[in-house]
Amino acid sequence: FFYGNNYSHWKAKMTIFIQSLDYNLWDLIVDGPNLPTITNENGEIISKPRNKYIDDDRKIVQYVIICAINSNEFNRVSSCVSAKEMWDRLEVTYEGTNQVKEAKINMLVHEYEMFTMHDNEDIKTMFTRFTNITNALQALGKIYTNSEMVRKILRRFKKYLAKKKFGNKHFKKTFLSKSETKKEEIVCFECNKPGHYKSECPRLKKTKDTIKKKKAMLAT
Repeated sequence: FFYGNNYSHWKAKMTIFIQSLDYNLWDLIVDGPNLPTITNENGEIISKPRNKYIDDDRKIVQYVIICAINSNEFNRVSSCVSAKEMWDRLEVTYEGTNQVKEAKINMLVHEYEMFTMHDNEDIKTMFTRFTNITNALQALGKIYTNSEMVRKILRRFKKYLAKKKFGNKHFKKTFLSKSETKKEEIVCFECNKPGHYKSECPRLKKTKDTIKKKKAMLAT
């Protein structure tokens, strides 16, 4: 039911609903009404008298639209003589003229092209935001294929993951550099003195040098 808000959502649902009822009804909106005709005895095509209408001739899509709008919107379209005129009037009212629609499309296309996953945003929220953009574009006549939309989502998600990965590496580097500045808190297991590791211990190095000298003397 349309109350004057979120027209693009209502339009998409009404399009599906009318097409599911009868695609001929949707043709009346797209192409306009065509009065039923018959061929007379002389082979001429003339308008069919109303008393000879069959059920298919009496299908009026205006009723479907009227039942899906509130009283304010009904007042807006009540003077229209066809379903196409009703539909077009609502389109112009809520989507604007062709120039306005083009401006809206350009704005939404920019949002689509620059779409990215926000920090602290989960996948569900991101996908909902992306779907809102593509649905709005579709309502204005700009349609992307499923493969195009999937590629867009995957590219943006990969960039987001790469950004997160880079951020973690940066954090690790920062953490290590800070730990190195606190080297004085480290205690050597060789001499029990702070400020260096066992592998850097001067006592151990001195012992190794002494052993090397003794080996050199024995060799001579």
